[in-house]
Amino acid sequence: MNSKIKMPVIFIGHGSPMNTIAHNEYTQALATLGENIPTPQAILMISAHWMTRGTWVTAMEKPQTIHDFGGFPNELYQIQYPAKGSPKIARDIIAHITSPAIGADEKEWGLDHGAWSVLKHVYPNANIPVIQISIDMTKPSEYHYELGQKLKFLREQGVLIMGSGNITHNLRIFDWKENAPLLPWAVEFDQWVTEKLKAKDFTPLVSEYLKNKNGPTAQPTPDHYYPMLYVLGAVDEADKLDFIYEGIQNASISMRSFKWG
Repeated sequence: MNSKIKMPVIFIGHGSPMNTIAHNEYTQALATLGENIPTPQAILMISAHWMTRGTWVTAMEKPQTIHDFGGFPNELYQIQYPAKGSPKIARDIIAHITSPAIGADEKEWGLDHGAWSVLKHVYPNANIPVIQISIDMTKPSEYHYELGQKLKFLREQGVLIMGSGNITHNLRIFDWKENAPLLPWAVEFDQWVTEKLKAKDFTPLVSEYLKNKNGPTAQPTPDHYYPMLYVLGAVDEADKLDFIYEGIQNASISMRSFKWG
């Protein structure tokens, strides 16, 4: 990895797996993103859908495409995203970050739908190596932000750090209709996060989001929120914020996506 181009860091709201085969403003925004940023040497993906005890990084040459969902059309289960992995970058991460210790996953995981449903639009040819780093669900929010800070070195080496989750994600309170009327709590929490992002005021987003009146409803479990914290941790002081997409699907799922750098 020898790149003089410092890569941005990106958070993508991924929403329903159906977005993989959809043609809408959101998927068009993702396609445009891939055309408007420097081509990375590799992608480090933090997906909401790889939850573990301990932190792991995929270290296989050919990660499998994981269809980690049920009840969707057969067309989704036929999708493959045959991007290569990068055992070298995985080893670099493990060697560079000694606390916490990061394990090498050589066969268990691969690319889950939090990764490939997004990358299918950004890099449809699957021609960029992809590795995933897992989310240790035994750790608090600060751990994930601080690990993002430690992963920042990859930006200087041509690696695109990308988080995939959702700013609001409550599957008990949503509507299967993509364009259903918006629920006020989702709009309000999304706006609160947006204000903090614009102000580059990350502390409340890391440590106080559940104290927001809508926080517990917007994030009843933190799995879809934590990927954003990795991205914020990798932000530099000089980075500028750019919103890739702003919108809510299914009444309550914020699809807000943004780029720093």
